[in-house]
Amino acid sequence: MSTDAATRPIIDTHQHLWVISERRYDWIVPETGPLYADFRPEDVAADAVALGVTGCVLVQAADTYDDTFFMMSVAESDPRVVGVVGWVPLDRTEEAATALRLYAASGIVKGIRALTHTYDDERWILRDPAAPALRVLADLGLTLDLVVTSVEQLRIVDELAAQHPDLTIVLDHLASPPIATQGWNPWAEAFAAVARHPNVATKLSGLSTCSTPETWTVDDWRRYVYHALAVFGSHRMMVGSDWPVAVLNGGYRRAMEAVRAIGESLSVEQRDDLYFRTAHRLYGVPLPAGVPL
Repeated sequence: MSTDAATRPIIDTHQHLWVISERRYDWIVPETGPLYADFRPEDVAADAVALGVTGCVLVQAADTYDDTFFMMSVAESDPRVVGVVGWVPLDRTEEAATALRLYAASGIVKGIRALTHTYDDERWILRDPAAPALRVLADLGLTLDLVVTSVEQLRIVDELAAQHPDLTIVLDHLASPPIATQGWNPWAEAFAAVARHPNVATKLSGLSTCSTPETWTVDDWRRYVYHALAVFGSHRMMVGSDWPVAVLNGGYRRAMEAVRAIGESLSVEQRDDLYFRTAHRLYGVPLPAGVPL
């Protein structure tokens, strides 16, 4: 790897924190194995520094205010946290609007996310109760992160992006490509269809979880990442570790080393977009020190 590619700063746009000894996360149970533990910022700090990660965006891990306020409190004391993606109840219009205005005033909350992929009604976000809150979200310049785990959910995002063209939607984890099975369509076609909406972006994150357990390499990712670059362009892509979920299949260092290896194969412009410029444009986080505007 070239010296420049190896040392270029990175904003990790997808980290989670949780302290289950202090607050509840419904999906984190003993059966989740190594994730059933407390994960604090100091647990990843040394690895982040070693890999050139100069800032991070904390992303919600529960549909609760507790989780969001915890992340905001961490941001107050940790200068490495440059943004927070929190949560509001989008289907409770007045409450959501009030919370969004408070979040926007904080300066640290850059967007929201809901664990929509776990809801019984996958189409709930398209229905009338959510629409006013989504309009407030767009008016405030905040983003909407979404986890997509199926082609059907990708098609819902396609509809949502058309309904709300002023809302910036961020697809986490390249919308869960079928890397482990070396699959392609219908994911690739549905992913490309969503990319036709200029208000949709995506994250090169969470791919280790989509990969073959233990034996995956960065080469398993390349076909999917290059497809994302072809249909979205680097100006609508950013990178993230998905820590601590990444501990399930290789860990933080292995995931971010794979990101670095992908960066080596890209142009300087593409790499800088993925590493920090897209995060600056879409989340409004500061650029790393020393990089030109």
